[in-house]
Amino acid sequence: MARKPDFQQELDRLQKRLPSWTCRLVRDADRPRAVWVCVPMAIGLIVGGLFGFLPVLGFWMIPLGLALLAIDVPLLRGPLARLLAFINRKAAAVEAG
Repeated sequence: MARKPDFQQELDRLQKRLPSWTCRLVRDADRPRAVWVCVPMAIGLIVGGLFGFLPVLGFWMIPLGLALLAIDVPLLRGPLARLLAFINRKAAAVEAG
């Protein structure tokens, strides 16, 4: 039986594949004092993603906003941990060949 993915472990695994500047942004967003910036930014990304049919905005903003929101909202960590586990498995398969 497969174990439930842990949000923080999966986020750490993903960070190993990201560029250093991206890792720094994720680390900064994970700090407790960043909640006042991250939550409004996440809500803005989600709302902006709803207007993805417009040229500047895109539907890609919705999952990014949910991921940013999951850092501060424990209810979203489980589903996002499963999504990150899926992404990490696919990235490992691509790297393997």
